[in-house]
Amino acid sequence: MYQVKGRWALITGAARGIGYLTAKFMAEQGCNLILHSRDLAHTEKVLAEVRAMGVAAEAVAADLNDLDAVARMLEKIDALGVDVDLVLNNAGLQIAYRNDYCQTPVSDYEISFRVNTIAPAMICYHFLPKMMAKGTGRILNTTSGIALDVCQAGYSASKAALDKITIDLGSKVQGTDVLINLTDPGWCRTDLGGPHAPNAPESAIPGIVVGAFVDDGKSGRNLGAQHFAGMTLAEAVAKAEREFESPY
Repeated sequence: MYQVKGRWALITGAARGIGYLTAKFMAEQGCNLILHSRDLAHTEKVLAEVRAMGVAAEAVAADLNDLDAVARMLEKIDALGVDVDLVLNNAGLQIAYRNDYCQTPVSDYEISFRVNTIAPAMICYHFLPKMMAKGTGRILNTTSGIALDVCQAGYSASKAALDKITIDLGSKVQGTDVLINLTDPGWCRTDLGGPHAPNAPESAIPGIVVGAFVDDGKSGRNLGAQHFAGMTLAEAVAKAEREFESPY
């Protein structure tokens, strides 16, 4: 199992929902954290909580719909002077549900792609070369299992594009100790998933982060969190390494 104790992880969308649970879980494993949200005030609670658990933690802010703000955030992270060995691109936006789907505005695609595709791609491109030079690292990009739903076309298309980027990047590091994989929390009762979703947010743990702990040199997989619901971390890692193959 990949050892994260004492390493630094960037978690986007860490203020609430799956990102918040992810931050707490990673802190339990001894991982130092850089917690992203749109506003520093949003991460005050989780920042205090994870520091109380004995790990180092910092907060950064950026609206992922503002790509200049994303670039400035990355500069601030670099200025911290720490090696980011893990990137958990959790943040995402479902812009709207369009019942009259043939009237879907162009802005649905523009915003969805900036937040769900381009911003996480920028983050990958920033940290992946550093990981490759160091010879170790983990990147997890959060996708979605939404399919055949034309009412959320901007969201689903942006996630499909992120899938493609992740799989293609993974082909360049396959067989090394730099792994880039996908994860999917499943339909959970979060602000994004809504109150009628079938899964509790807690069901996504530990599966949502299993890709940070696998140690088998395989990239490009979709390690959907609900496949690991109710398991210990060790059980989830063993299942991921045993049952999930790279697409190459």
